[in-house]
Amino acid sequence: QVDLVESGGGLVQDGDSLRLSCTTSGRTMSRLGMAWFRQTPGNERECVGSIHWLTGSTTYVDSVKGRFTISRHTVSKTLYLQMNSLKPEDTGVYFCAESRLTFYCNSDEYDAWGQGTQVTVSS
Repeated sequence: QVDLVESGGGLVQDGDSLRLSCTTSGRTMSRLGMAWFRQTPGNERECVGSIHWLTGSTTYVDSVKGRFTISRHTVSKTLYLQMNSLKPEDTGVYFCAESRLTFYCNSDEYDAWGQGTQVTVSS
């Protein structure tokens, strides 16, 4: 079993930055990839981006490319999401997730999830 806990969300203004963290514990030896997802009002959960845990290779959804950066610290087993130039449409609950099968954004293959952290961007 692996436990994921997100933190760092909050209320910010259009154009501001936030850094989300996801601390992990438990069974992590078989981890292949991690990802950040967000649930926005009225929409399905969307993968923001993903990272290969060992190589650090990343993928991003087009809407956040150039603004968001995913990184990880393998020793502390922590995942990060640096969000710059935030927009009101980035508002939502952000989840980190772990996969033993993929390092791409395929939510069906992520089997460990955190509880989420709220990000609200006001205009």
